[in-house]
Amino acid sequence: MDIKPSNAGLSKRSSRLHMLALCAVGLAINYLLAKVPLALNLPLYLDNVGSALAAALSGYLPGIIVGFLSNLVNSIGGHETAYYGSLTMLIAICSAWFAERGYYSRPWKLPVVVAVFALIGGGLGSVLTWTMYGFEFGTSLSAPLARRILDAGVLSPFWSQFAADMLIDLADKAITVAIVAIVLWVLPQSTKDSLYYAGWQQAPLTRKKLLAADHKRARRMSLRSKIILLVAAAMVIVAGVVTVISFIHFRDAAIDEQTKLAYGVANVASDAIDADRVDDFIAQGHAAEGYARVDKRFNDLANSAEEIEYVYAYKIQEDGCHVVFDADTPDTPGSEPGDVIEFDEAFMDKLPTLLSGGEIAPIMSNEKYGWLLTIYKPVFDSKGVCQCYVGVDINMSHIATNGYQFVARVFSLFFGFFLLILTGAIWLAEYNIILPINTMDIATESALYNTEEARVRTVARIHELDIHTGDEIENLYHSVVRTTEDMVDTIENVEHQNEVISRLQNGLILVLADMVESRDKCTGDHVRKTAAYADIILRELKREGVYADQLTDAFMQDVVNSAPLHDVGKIQVSDAILNKPGKLTDEEFEIMKTHTTAGAEVIARAIDMVSEEDSGYLKEAMNLAHYHHEKWNGKGYPCGLAGEDIPLSARIMAVADVFDALVSKRSYKDGFPFDKAMDIIREGSGSHFDPKIVDAFFRAQDEVHRVMNTYMGA
Repeated sequence: MDIKPSNAGLSKRSSRLHMLALCAVGLAINYLLAKVPLALNLPLYLDNVGSALAAALSGYLPGIIVGFLSNLVNSIGGHETAYYGSLTMLIAICSAWFAERGYYSRPWKLPVVVAVFALIGGGLGSVLTWTMYGFEFGTSLSAPLARRILDAGVLSPFWSQFAADMLIDLADKAITVAIVAIVLWVLPQSTKDSLYYAGWQQAPLTRKKLLAADHKRARRMSLRSKIILLVAAAMVIVAGVVTVISFIHFRDAAIDEQTKLAYGVANVASDAIDADRVDDFIAQGHAAEGYARVDKRFNDLANSAEEIEYVYAYKIQEDGCHVVFDADTPDTPGSEPGDVIEFDEAFMDKLPTLLSGGEIAPIMSNEKYGWLLTIYKPVFDSKGVCQCYVGVDINMSHIATNGYQFVARVFSLFFGFFLLILTGAIWLAEYNIILPINTMDIATESALYNTEEARVRTVARIHELDIHTGDEIENLYHSVVRTTEDMVDTIENVEHQNEVISRLQNGLILVLADMVESRDKCTGDHVRKTAAYADIILRELKREGVYADQLTDAFMQDVVNSAPLHDVGKIQVSDAILNKPGKLTDEEFEIMKTHTTAGAEVIARAIDMVSEEDSGYLKEAMNLAHYHHEKWNGKGYPCGLAGEDIPLSARIMAVADVFDALVSKRSYKDGFPFDKAMDIIREGSGSHFDPKIVDAFFRAQDEVHRVMNTYMGA
């Protein structure tokens, strides 16, 4: 069977070019429309129109690509834009989803699209902005409006930011959705069909049917779900590990930076102190010569960086920390020289070292003064004796805030890449694995092999799939094609052999029947005529729906094929009785009646020689031979069965057998005319014969008459 593959590859290349062109157009739209509000000083963004349009026209992957590239391009001018790429891609995904379900073509559903887009761009964007800017308004378009809402005193700072972002984004996304809906409405369906990029790797069946097959055949979890779960889990684990490691490095780097700052301040402060005069500074305070100059240096250092919380000099003694210098803070004036400060709990284990004038490592504490990084630098006099320590406290709370900002930005970037990779992985898996497999599954499941025409259609349908993934799936497809072709060839060979065997079987049956019939000089062509009449009755019953549960094609064929064997038992009746020209005596008739049980026994021995599934026609042959002289009223022989206890095939043969006996010429009688014979059959309805079979026989009497004439003419 030589069927050429389709030209699917050419259309796929064309579709790929259309997709790339649409991505370029979408990228240009995002870039250019984003410039319009800036030029007109409008509180809008309009930077999602191209990605939403590309997704609606061409599907998930093109929309994701446009969204990702748009933020990549825009981040060249300001890296902050890159953090919002995940939101743009989410909007593209939703746009493709809404387009697939016809939301853009139903005006009453457009508000839902606007609301979802606004929740993503405004709602999630607001949370991201709030976190990235250290829980402040930042410098976005919504910042002025957020401050006005906050000044009204109704909402908290966060909810003011959220409300402002939502209000602006509702207007922005309403314009975006309107543009996309108008474009989709204006474009003809043929253009939209050519722009949609599905990436089929086979001649497409309907997507709905293929996706339904995916879920229908999954025993527990579909392959698509497994791939999504695997990729998502891998991405989440990688993102989590990288984020945690990055945060730890960020935190350690921030602490190192603040430690260097603290030591730098401590070095400058210690250089300003004349260690030989520390006791004078403690005793005389501000009146001591040179004190004011050093004190000013300490205050200048304390105000030199926002992170510097305290700068001071203490002389550590047994009773506490004696203040030498203590810079003022905006909220609290410094302690006076000579004041004694109690030891902080965080320093108790360091106290022996401090009392001995030794150096200690930086101390991290989070107690009544907040989260502080403290370093103590010893100040030595001219004799090398430690006279005091310069202490610098760095406020570390900004590291926590910066950490939240860092995590938010890393998460946003990773989420954007996550969406891109997940969508790409799902897209590739769907069109290179899932849908090709489902296509083969559906094509082979719906395959029919019962007729030659059906087999040709089946092979043609599988050829037309033209799967060309270039990997193991394509190898599997070619194996399916070869297997189907081999199966068809095998079926054709088997059918041919079955036909030969069936003809041989039917021929042997007729030969056997002829051998039996040849002994009876009075029954010329009886077995053939009765088989023909039985066939007419069967077909009429089938047409009228009578005994529909029993009249299967297999049953009808078995009855017709085995009908010639109904008198096979006569082989055991002597020629003298079989060919007696006159009426049989009672004793002779009893012997004649034994041909029914003898025929059943002959066929039963044949049944024992074959398997159960192969004995169908023989079972009916045995029923015909055994019961064809039973009567509907129970007065027949050999068993005296009545009504539907008599096998259907035997009830049919009873009518066919009697009718042929009536119209056929015998050595002891002439044949009855057709009408007379039919009247006799009618009279036997309900007594000798099944009434339903008699009715069918009469409905088909024209065909019965034609068969009778054919054999009588012969």
